[in-house]
Amino acid sequence: MKLFEGPLKNLEHALDIRAQRHSVLSSNLAQVDTPGYVAQDIDFDAAFDEAVRADAMGQDHTAEVEDATHLHSTTLDGNTVDLDRTMAALAENGLQFGASARVASKHLAMLRTVVNDGVG
Repeated sequence: MKLFEGPLKNLEHALDIRAQRHSVLSSNLAQVDTPGYVAQDIDFDAAFDEAVRADAMGQDHTAEVEDATHLHSTTLDGNTVDLDRTMAALAENGLQFGASARVASKHLAMLRTVVNDGVG
């Protein structure tokens, strides 16, 4: 039996994708005043499904970065970063990352308890 398969592997995928998305959203914020910049994002659900599929086939996976159509609000200079929506997406992604990290921590604590025969 592999201890770090299943739930922990899925949590690893979730944390990796959330970290990648955080980087992409942060880049959008850095480019908020750049004329012609097209906002980017990662579709978490699609990236997670692809990561699980790739893992099952023994392949590496990196989340696909795409134009952020849901964040589009083109300004006169052609920039598509909507500051409010990007900040909200960044906050939500941070909350989801924290929740996934807490679940992973709890799962590891349970495994530690099992390994230690129920002693802390």
